[in-house]
Amino acid sequence: MSRPPSRPTRPRRDRHGRGLRGRLVPADVPLARSRADQFDDLVLDAVEDLERRWERELAGVEFAVEDVPWVEHTNPDEVVLDSDVLDDGSVPLARVLPAHRENGREVPPRIVVYRRPLEIRAHDRDDLADLVRDVVVDQVAVLLGRDPEEIDPTS
Repeated sequence: MSRPPSRPTRPRRDRHGRGLRGRLVPADVPLARSRADQFDDLVLDAVEDLERRWERELAGVEFAVEDVPWVEHTNPDEVVLDSDVLDDGSVPLARVLPAHRENGREVPPRIVVYRRPLEIRAHDRDDLADLVRDVVVDQVAVLLGRDPEEIDPTS
């Protein structure tokens, strides 16, 4: 039994002629960037400003963004956070993970900023940018053992 020659398949549509569509907004328009991408940019801006002044001290530090922190308990009264966590009412906003050895290799220090808790506390994009900067400055100060005012005198 032979099959008829196959023809190239086109994306299927539903019975109303709708279905798979292209992008709603061109990729180069700011509206096409997700909130997570925009948040990453805010963290990068804050880090770049600090690295200009503290380049040597922050040379090996990794900065990361996670959507939400992992917390063992669901009851806020039961949550006990480590001293390296910056929190607001038992909700972690950021965390400093010091350098350590893992499986025989050196793991550099890492500052983790949690996106959703910060977005919820901000009223608008400018407020979010200020909040992200304050959190990053505070975590760098904890990592370096200095006052936040010394890390960033403008904040």
